[in-house]
Amino acid sequence: MLTKITGAAVTGIDAITVTVEVAVSRGFAFTLVGLPDTAVKESYQRVLSAMNECGFKYPHLNIVVNLSPADVRKEGAAYDLPIAVGILVAADYIKPVVDLSRYMMMGELSLDGSLRPVRGVLPMAIKARADHLDGIIVPADNATEAAVVNNLPVYGVDNVRQVVDFVTGRQPLTPTVVNTREEFARASEVFDCDFSEVRGQETVKRAFEVACAGGHNILLVGPPGAGKSMMAKRLPTILPPLTLSEALETTKIHSVAGRLKSGSRLMTVRPFRSPHHTISPVALVGGGTSPMPGEISLAHNGVLFLDEFPEFSRGVLEVLRQPLEDRHISISRARYSIDYPASFMLVASMNPCPCGYYNHPTKACTCPPGAVAKYLSRISGPMLDRIDIQCEIQPVAFSELSSLRKGESSADIRHRVVAAREIQTRRYAGEPGVDCNAQMNKRLMDKYIVLDDRCMDMLSRAMERFDMSARAYDRILKVARTIADLDGSEQVTATHIAEAVSYRNLDRSSWGQTVQKLPFD
Repeated sequence: MLTKITGAAVTGIDAITVTVEVAVSRGFAFTLVGLPDTAVKESYQRVLSAMNECGFKYPHLNIVVNLSPADVRKEGAAYDLPIAVGILVAADYIKPVVDLSRYMMMGELSLDGSLRPVRGVLPMAIKARADHLDGIIVPADNATEAAVVNNLPVYGVDNVRQVVDFVTGRQPLTPTVVNTREEFARASEVFDCDFSEVRGQETVKRAFEVACAGGHNILLVGPPGAGKSMMAKRLPTILPPLTLSEALETTKIHSVAGRLKSGSRLMTVRPFRSPHHTISPVALVGGGTSPMPGEISLAHNGVLFLDEFPEFSRGVLEVLRQPLEDRHISISRARYSIDYPASFMLVASMNPCPCGYYNHPTKACTCPPGAVAKYLSRISGPMLDRIDIQCEIQPVAFSELSSLRKGESSADIRHRVVAAREIQTRRYAGEPGVDCNAQMNKRLMDKYIVLDDRCMDMLSRAMERFDMSARAYDRILKVARTIADLDGSEQVTATHIAEAVSYRNLDRSSWGQTVQKLPFD
């Protein structure tokens, strides 16, 4: 007897339909074909034990399981459930009253017959809806994740027995229902930190505001204890909230990576990823023997924070160059080629020198001659050019640290950021793949950034004085456009250009040579 059950396999962040075919004949053997990996091949032992624990004697027959299409590699233990149900039906142990090919089944079996959660359920559910299936059966811990997909019955089960009772008509299952739009609208972003807790650093706060308003990459340079990491961790509090489409895409990536907790629904907070500087290039961009999204994809629609920027290996930093430009990462290996989205905001921080006190207002730098330039050279010029805003940060004076006056709250800053993003959303409504100023191409820059003679003269003198590259020129224009949007100005003025140029600190030949002392008490 031949039985067909619908499953799915995840490729990249999307799923493809996999048909689990089970055929039985005389003999005693178990054969699994269809390019399975080791975890799939081990399903035999899990299925055997689970069937015995649920009261079904494993059939003494020749069982052949085919995972079609055979040219797509199948990974993980999620095929345990469709294989087990397929064997029960093919061996004539149960008589289904529903068309099993109209239901997608995925789940990992424990030895006692219970079901464990699997990764990638959200893209599977999206594929099931696209194929107009009658429903999807998943472990109970994955039910709310799959139920994010509307217009698709989602059945969460705890063990094989419940699945058997459902397909035989003995016991119906109640679909898990999640009103995605209502849940998303009701979701509130609660943060345990706020920019009002930051004393002083008004210039840096302004730089963060500009960066969030236009989606620009930002680099903070300053001595230890100046507050670089503290301020970077407060960045999500002023970022605009996720849209529904962004939330779905972000949740898909984290589902494929297995980063969603049990019972998770739609992600409503922008991701904030902060990998250690010992990270490998593969862990950063993704890939591996079993392809998985890397940190840059997990930071999609959010923030990638790289603390101690020069301490990252040169190879790790250089692989960031292409994703920063293209907003996606293409991974090509001998056995596969995968595209992952990687539209993130890069936030980096670094000390100005190995000892950390070069250009410090009160402490002397102990580094030998040439050490500062050598330390900065760990970051290549092309990499620095891809960072729109380079901001120098200095320690806060004691008078400001001890002040009881609170700074501007994150809610107030976020209000201005959201208003600027709304202007950009309307501006780029007809431009696919462009949501903010940082994503503008040359055509859009020529259209929306028109400079008068005064602006051109100021920019020309700045470019010549600081010996900036053509890419730095584009960055300045994009940042100036964002500053104009924050001011509600249709035109980019000389004031906006001047502020944008001030955010290219590391391009200055005189950087770090003159120090303006802070008023320390």
